Amino acid sequence: MAKMKAGQALAQVLKSWDVDHIYGITADSINNTVDGLYQERDGLKYIQVRHEEVGSLAATADAKLTGKIGVSFGSAGPGATHMFNGLYDAKMDHAPVLALIGQSSTEVMNTNFFQEMNQDPMFVDVAVFHKQVVSAAQIPYVVDEAIRAAYAQKGPAVVIIPDNLSGQEINYTPIKTPKIYQQPVHSAIDDSAINDTIAALKAAKHPVLWIGRGVAGARQQVIQFSEDFQTPVVTAVPGTGIMPSDHPSFMGSMGRLGTKPAFEVAQKADLILFVGTNFPFARFWPDNVKVIQVNNNPEDLGKQRDADMAILADAKEFLDAVLEQNVKLPASKWLQAAQKDKANWDAWLEKLSKDDHQGLRAESVMAAIKDHAADNTVFGLDVGNNTEWAIRQIPLNHDQKFTLSGWFATMGYGLPAGMAAKLSYPDRPVVTISGDGGFAMVMQDLLTEVKYEMPIVNVVLENKSFGFIQHEKLVANQAPYGIDLQGANWAGVAENMGAIGLTATDLPSLAQAFDKIDELQKAGNTKPIVLDAKIVNNDPVDTSFMPLDPQIFDEATIKAFREQYELTDGQPALSEILNELGE
Repeated sequence: MAKMKAGQALAQVLKSWDVDHIYGITADSINNTVDGLYQERDGLKYIQVRHEEVGSLAATADAKLTGKIGVSFGSAGPGATHMFNGLYDAKMDHAPVLALIGQSSTEVMNTNFFQEMNQDPMFVDVAVFHKQVVSAAQIPYVVDEAIRAAYAQKGPAVVIIPDNLSGQEINYTPIKTPKIYQQPVHSAIDDSAINDTIAALKAAKHPVLWIGRGVAGARQQVIQFSEDFQTPVVTAVPGTGIMPSDHPSFMGSMGRLGTKPAFEVAQKADLILFVGTNFPFARFWPDNVKVIQVNNNPEDLGKQRDADMAILADAKEFLDAVLEQNVKLPASKWLQAAQKDKANWDAWLEKLSKDDHQGLRAESVMAAIKDHAADNTVFGLDVGNNTEWAIRQIPLNHDQKFTLSGWFATMGYGLPAGMAAKLSYPDRPVVTISGDGGFAMVMQDLLTEVKYEMPIVNVVLENKSFGFIQHEKLVANQAPYGIDLQGANWAGVAENMGAIGLTATDLPSLAQAFDKIDELQKAGNTKPIVLDAKIVNNDPVDTSFMPLDPQIFDEATIKAFREQYELTDGQPALSEILNELGE
């Protein structure tokens, strides 16, 4: 037992859970808590952000990238409300985070004092745990309890701390209960479920393995499964990279952020083995496809799509159990056709990337990022058209990592995610990819990257439009009202903020910019870099619905779609490839 202020005891609890950095902005309602962080600054770094939203998003990105809890704080009132974006992102993507919220001192609470609010009800919907402490002595205990709840329930936990309490001296005894946050070992899978799955795979003509983040850590099992059972593999977007993105049997994702081969194998599938994901667009699969769902959360079984078979199991353990049966199906024209479709798609993207006759294309920027990325690069992706372009082309075939705002899909995620990536993986190169809309929402925290010497490469795709929404307006036959953006010299802004600014407007200047980035990295650069990529405002092909199959759509519809998205060369429909192969 030792005497110390409650704020310092709180910081010691964080350190006992291996928290080594925390984001926030200090203020009068949380000053004593921040003073506790100062007392424990050795091993617990305070990252002063310029907006609490950025801190809360970065904490969520920490959790998604590492599996360990991310932590941020904010003052009473506006500091607390600024944090909601990151907390809802954590809730929707099931990320364990802790938010420490300041509160007015107890002697002025309930007296309508400056910035004094009844804050606990604000967090009822977003948090898996929310409590306001009522004594100094309980602060370390409640914070420890909150961290355990965040891990157990995979979501945000909130602790509200009146400022005078964290400044009071307490007798603190470190909590002895082991810091356990890994999920428990799962029970054995019923043999009949394995046998029934194998029987269904043998009977299917067009099976597909559809995976999500629940299959993380099972790369070799996914590859072997695809080879043994002759299945193309499709992922929910957050599961991208589990199977190497350049593997010939990896089709990509289905939906707006997807690919042509993923859409087409979904349309032609007669069996989908749906493993480790709650993919929300499964409801748009063809009605006649048979679905076997494997998930470790009973609430997710049948949530998005009524399943013919439902198996409650850990994804990796399920795949291991199937592979242990040593079943190897003969080579199939189905998989061969899917692989050809994927190869055609990759070649088409490469062709686009080499064409700048109408201006710099986003595909060209993605190709340059891919060519210059390391095997362990960490990517932070923003939300919008930039996500479509990035997820289709960035390399996720070695030890690369990426994070994005999946279900909540909040713009402004890219830059905070880059900060989290650099703090969590300081020895890895980090690249963020944002549109000019999303970057403008959080660009003030480029100063944070400068202050803490984070040599992050921030790529800004400027098309002067909310491009993702522009597409929706085109589809809805609405006027393009409210989507145009004022452009800026983002490289100049970066220079004025103490970062390094580079600009690309065509293929030669793009190559020069990346050569400069490589040169800076080799020289040990410690400044963040902003690459201002001035791209043409092309509408990326919408892969959520692709009328290309001549067995289903008329010639005029197919021709119009192909011309709209430049799909005129080397992109036959999957049905046509199957016909060529005699299937």
